[in-house]
Amino acid sequence: MVPEQFLKRMGDMLGQEYPAFLENFGREQYRALRVNTRKTSVEEFLAGNSFALRPVPWTENGFYYEESDQPGKHPLHEAGAYYIQEPSAMAPVTFLQARPGERVLDLCAAPGGKTTQIADQMQGQGILVSNEIHPGRAAILSENVERMGVRGCIVTSESPEKLAQVFPAYFDKILVDAPCSGEGMFRKSQEACKEWSPENVALCARRQDQVLEQAAVMLRPGGRMVYSTCTFAPEENEGSISRFLESHPEFHVVAMPCPEGFEQGRTRWYEGAGEEISRTIRLMPHKLQGEGHFLAVLEKSGEGPGGRCRNGLEKSISAKEYEAFQVFAGAVLQPQASGTEFFQGTFLRFGEQLYLGPVDMPALKGLKVLRPGLHLGSLKKGRFEPSHGLALAAVPGMVKQYLSLDPEGTPVRRFLSGQTLVLEDEENLQVLDGKNGQPVKEPKGWCLICAGSLSIGWGKITGSIVKNHYPKGLRKG
Repeated sequence: MVPEQFLKRMGDMLGQEYPAFLENFGREQYRALRVNTRKTSVEEFLAGNSFALRPVPWTENGFYYEESDQPGKHPLHEAGAYYIQEPSAMAPVTFLQARPGERVLDLCAAPGGKTTQIADQMQGQGILVSNEIHPGRAAILSENVERMGVRGCIVTSESPEKLAQVFPAYFDKILVDAPCSGEGMFRKSQEACKEWSPENVALCARRQDQVLEQAAVMLRPGGRMVYSTCTFAPEENEGSISRFLESHPEFHVVAMPCPEGFEQGRTRWYEGAGEEISRTIRLMPHKLQGEGHFLAVLEKSGEGPGGRCRNGLEKSISAKEYEAFQVFAGAVLQPQASGTEFFQGTFLRFGEQLYLGPVDMPALKGLKVLRPGLHLGSLKKGRFEPSHGLALAAVPGMVKQYLSLDPEGTPVRRFLSGQTLVLEDEENLQVLDGKNGQPVKEPKGWCLICAGSLSIGWGKITGSIVKNHYPKGLRKG
């Protein structure tokens, strides 16, 4: 099913390397996951799972797994312990090097693998805007952000042009994982093969030029931008960067140390490519254990802090407007939890829904926003009902009581299927105090349900009954 025109072009490009490249199409694809260090350490994860894992060399928390492991069906997946991600796709964020406290934009973000990887780097500090122009894909992005327990991420569904109007010279770091012809995914996706054509390659290249143009507006002087694709087409890779540099002399390509198997971009593959193109990076599937990728690390000349959002800053609602949440926090959370960094930020209310945005949150007026931050829950007639997102972002030490279920056991799968749990009927089920891990004598009310030490949802205890509050749309079987 691989297009003949594509194969001919690759043969012309690769020469003596072409047989090895072609042979790669007959091999099994590599599968990988990335540990979510916002929820668990790599050491704890490796000690507590039964998967056959080996490291992905270019990222600290990436691991290859075997197809028989089926991590997508494991309860730890629902707990956000890891994100299943193609190994080469982990490389761009590794080179972005986002830091806690920065302002970061993931401009073409669905389905969310790179956004959640950026969130790992930022460790819950700073402002992360994750954007996807297509509404359906943006909804999937928002769901993955929630599953991974990311708190301060703003999810939008806007055009790059609209964002550039609101955020001139605002961001310290920008990732442009550009829409492309997807040639690097041919081995995984027959759909990508069917959609390919030289005309589509040219269309993608024009679109990439437009996206990069807007991204340049939003990056502050001295900021870093990583451009990446999952295609082999020089027009979309070396070509896109060449055209961008020609019209943006204030940018340069940064030479980066590369892991084994990575190679330099080829100046001879695109007419008019300058010397800087040799500093771009290609991941070729016949030279490493991953699919085809391209990336370039770009920096903008100058220095200084990011600019201001043209809408100003979002104002937090008054404490009286979320008083019901404070009552909930007093009853359900440990006394010290509500005063921690976890609940520092901008409280926002949309109808009955209460959100917590990041500190110094930019005002989002006029933008299509799917997620203005962490969804805390619903305010209903003087009472507060916590959201699933709050459960996934929480840890046992935050709550007064939690129920730890064996990640490999039957009760956790029953909970994920929406069934009620009965404490007296389950062997070794104990509700524990989040402060000291000791059994709670008379548990009642809201309880954080965990797979091991990782939160997966809320339950509400009455007597020995744990009523299931796992969302109906997420239930398994």
